[in-house]
Amino acid sequence: MPGVITLLTDFGSQDAYVAAMKGVVLSIASSATLVDITHSIPPQDIYAAAFTLGASHAFFPRRTIHIVVVDPGVGTQRRALLLQTPDALFLAPDNGVLTYVVEAFRDAHPNTAPTGHLSTPPPLVSVPVPASLRAYALANKALFRPQISQTFHGRDIFAPVAAHLSMGVPPEEVGPLLGEITVFALPHLQHGQDRSLIGTIIHVDNFGNLITNLKTEVLPKGDLEVIVGGSVIRGLRTSYGGGGELLAIVGGSGYLEIAAENGSAAQLLRIGRWSPVQVRPI
Repeated sequence: MPGVITLLTDFGSQDAYVAAMKGVVLSIASSATLVDITHSIPPQDIYAAAFTLGASHAFFPRRTIHIVVVDPGVGTQRRALLLQTPDALFLAPDNGVLTYVVEAFRDAHPNTAPTGHLSTPPPLVSVPVPASLRAYALANKALFRPQISQTFHGRDIFAPVAAHLSMGVPPEEVGPLLGEITVFALPHLQHGQDRSLIGTIIHVDNFGNLITNLKTEVLPKGDLEVIVGGSVIRGLRTSYGGGGELLAIVGGSGYLEIAAENGSAAQLLRIGRWSPVQVRPI
């Protein structure tokens, strides 16, 4: 029986694109359960797509099939691929949108990863597919729609392949194995002489919260302060309210984030993605 198929796109909700993809899936796998992760990714924003997928996919049932279509290179020579993990399948363009999925299975960042923080988006690099994963190029046209648009691979390639996979087609039938996959080079954390950590803001959510690449386990033990956008925030909060305008908190995705009580930290500080964040013990 077909299971869960998710969709994550930058298509918005006012056009026919999402409906067309769902129609293709249901024409092949009529009892599939379709779940919209979001269709509000900013247009062509592969970094927001990657973070959103990374923060959500682990909460779905095993064997869920995830379709990710944030694809500024559609119609070019960029590859379309299937990534198989021990728990799920991911159909996406090979343009970095699977970065956080892949990174969860890798032992190290690519050698070209920057250190500390960034002022511009991180570069895209090719890395070996981790040993516990399998990646396949989508090449079996028998699984595609008969007519393929150069600009709508979500409807004509990704959607029908997802439907066929949900009906029991083995992953290895979609095409040849790939040895490498494209990710963006997530920055290493930089350690300062005062035992501080320097990271970067990797995502700004709908509330204007500034989400960093500093996970709970790397934060200094005990009291600390966060320096960001020219402001100093002392201590970590356990909620978003009741403690001043700016606050630092470990959010639901496990990363340190900067928030503003009843407001937008991004607007208040006038900073955004790739801005530096420093955390130091006090």
